[in-house]
Amino acid sequence: MSVETFDFTEQPISVTAAAAEHFCNALKPKGLSGVRISVKDSGCTGFKYVLDEVAAGEESDVSIALDNGIKIYVAANALAVIRGTEIDYTLEGVNRTLRFNNPNVVAECGCGESFNVE
Repeated sequence: MSVETFDFTEQPISVTAAAAEHFCNALKPKGLSGVRISVKDSGCTGFKYVLDEVAAGEESDVSIALDNGIKIYVAANALAVIRGTEIDYTLEGVNRTLRFNNPNVVAECGCGESFNVE
């Protein structure tokens, strides 16, 4: 059995400039300043990302301040699942979407709703 440790001085996720701008454009008109990221059991594969627009995170969340003043709050129970993830905002055809480039994912369901990690 092994024990995994986390270095809380390192950021658990990264956010591209395009995603940071998207979050800013979505939150500022609502008077909010943050996005809380968590995961929940879902779908046929295992987990689903949950994003909530918030004014503040929860006490146990890891907080990441972006250069544009937006804060990303990562739920403590999601750290092991999303550690190392890059969040990007991409153009796919005529649609724009948030993309989670998660190096921990080992399987995804066919519809893209859920994922599983090792």
